[in-house]
Amino acid sequence: MDVIRDLEALLGPENVSDDELVIKLYSKDAWKFEGSALVVVFPRSTEDVSKIVRYAYKNNLKVYPQGSASELVGSSTPSKDGIILSFERMKRIKEVDVVSSYITVEPGITIWEMNLFLAKYGYMFPVDPASVKAATVGGALSTGAGGLMGAKYGTMKDWVLGMTVVLPDENGTVLHIGGKTTKDRTGYDLVRLIVGSEGTLAIITEATLKIVPIPEALVTVVAFFASLEDLMNAVIEIKKNRISPFMMELIDSATVRMILENIGSRIRGEGHYLMVSVDTTSESIERILNTLEGILRKNNASQIFKARSQAEAEEMGLLDIRRNLYPGMVLYATSKLKDPTSSFYLYGEDISVPPSKLVEAVKRFRELEAKYGIPITLGGHVGDGNLHPAAIVYEEEKKEIGERISAEIMDIAISLGGTISSEHGIGTLKKEKLKHYFEERESEKALEIMRAIKKVFDPKGILNPGKVI
Repeated sequence: MDVIRDLEALLGPENVSDDELVIKLYSKDAWKFEGSALVVVFPRSTEDVSKIVRYAYKNNLKVYPQGSASELVGSSTPSKDGIILSFERMKRIKEVDVVSSYITVEPGITIWEMNLFLAKYGYMFPVDPASVKAATVGGALSTGAGGLMGAKYGTMKDWVLGMTVVLPDENGTVLHIGGKTTKDRTGYDLVRLIVGSEGTLAIITEATLKIVPIPEALVTVVAFFASLEDLMNAVIEIKKNRISPFMMELIDSATVRMILENIGSRIRGEGHYLMVSVDTTSESIERILNTLEGILRKNNASQIFKARSQAEAEEMGLLDIRRNLYPGMVLYATSKLKDPTSSFYLYGEDISVPPSKLVEAVKRFRELEAKYGIPITLGGHVGDGNLHPAAIVYEEEKKEIGERISAEIMDIAISLGGTISSEHGIGTLKKEKLKHYFEERESEKALEIMRAIKKVFDPKGILNPGKVI
């Protein structure tokens, strides 16, 4: 069997690469995971994907679907030799219907590119991962991604109407599931079973997504607090005040200092950082700004910055501190290296707790920091309780401590009624912790059900093996 020649015959030589450098490039994710593969293929249609799957099934080859590999838990990296199926040549926009409020696209288009197109119609797709310029629609659906606007708009599962998928069976069966309507109760919800399955059940080749009009107006407020309890009280009061922010971002005071000292910001403040953005109408701008300012001052905000439009928020730099979270972290870690030839390791988490438990969660993270003597940065989406604590570890021998801190952060989330993964997925990184998660909830049977579902969809286990379960 000559895999390369066979695939070239199926897809054309220009859509197949066994170049060592190309394979190495496509075998890594955005974090730290790296695998190996026999070949990278670049399908251009659903039929191409079906051909690849039929060939792989017949010859017992593994298939690893991949968007831009911007994920952080090893979801898209090959764990055994096989075929990397890259969607970078399937980026077409198939249909847009603003009357029915949907767009149909291929999986390789990025959310950024899709939103640039939608802006011409005055519409947008509101799920915006931090990697929005790189994150593809297919990848975001596969991981069940969220983003900065999650406080109001939720995650990918809330915005998908229908899909075309290819099953990993002997025929490479093409299924059309869901549709183009917001109401559809035709049997089990296979669409939302596929969303978040990390490419382990079926391969998404087309998706129909809900879209919304671009807001008429946008107000943004940034405030700093000496007390995390005061900040959280402000968040709770905002939520009770019939204001529905689409963005509520928290960065704790220690991490704010780290950012300001190492990368800077056009706004500067001391204490815990809270950013609130509300989409509204032109008539409501002043009312909402006054309400927000009143709540923030009542809860002892020390400094408040206000913008009446997105353009003004950008000009003032209200998002600088939030956007500089990860670059600031890296610069801080780099500045603390004792030897320029040495390196550091970031152990980032993606946990959620009920918003009422956020203060307790942060308190316990700080206790971990003191216990191990390891800096833990903290930012997150306070509107929905999704936090991204990250431990910075320098010496090679302390990597084990970094892994221990990550495990304890997840334990804290579980103990507070939260989850170990909010928007990044499980991949290979959290497989073992997933077992612990269900054990703690006395729901080990859930994993058995998941394995049974995997077996039904993928009887030979050829699709993205080694991930999730």
